[in-house]
Amino acid sequence: MPRTIATNTAVDQAELLDFVRPRHRLILITARRSGGPQASPVTGGVDEAGRIIVSSYPERAKVANLRRSPECSVLVLSDDFGEAWVQVDGTAEVLDMPEALEPLVDYYRAIAGEHPDWDEYRAAMVGQGKSLVRITPTRWGPIATGGFPARLA
Repeated sequence: MPRTIATNTAVDQAELLDFVRPRHRLILITARRSGGPQASPVTGGVDEAGRIIVSSYPERAKVANLRRSPECSVLVLSDDFGEAWVQVDGTAEVLDMPEALEPLVDYYRAIAGEHPDWDEYRAAMVGQGKSLVRITPTRWGPIATGGFPARLA
């Protein structure tokens, strides 16, 4: 059986966002009060301004961590765990209701397209008191795949 060779492909910001847009399985890494990492599996998308967006709740640990220290990392995974991935570092901002409402509509569109009843969706977001996290990418690694080093092919 042939061995899979690991890859690392450097990309510019436009190529990064093209890679991230169709991938919605993310691991958001924030800093705990102690300084250690807090990893949270989340669903995310990309907004019109090129920010990674994640829906959450104001009382969640990731939100509290980001309010205290907005620097974070996002590991963007492909649907198939063995496929390509990328780490994006950035600065986050947290929006709460009512400012979060229309950006949450953008979040839904980025992940699932059009909702059958936007009034119902908006009412649900208000009722749940949702927040939105927007992460502006500041640095990113290459788009990578796992496997063996080329020397072992």
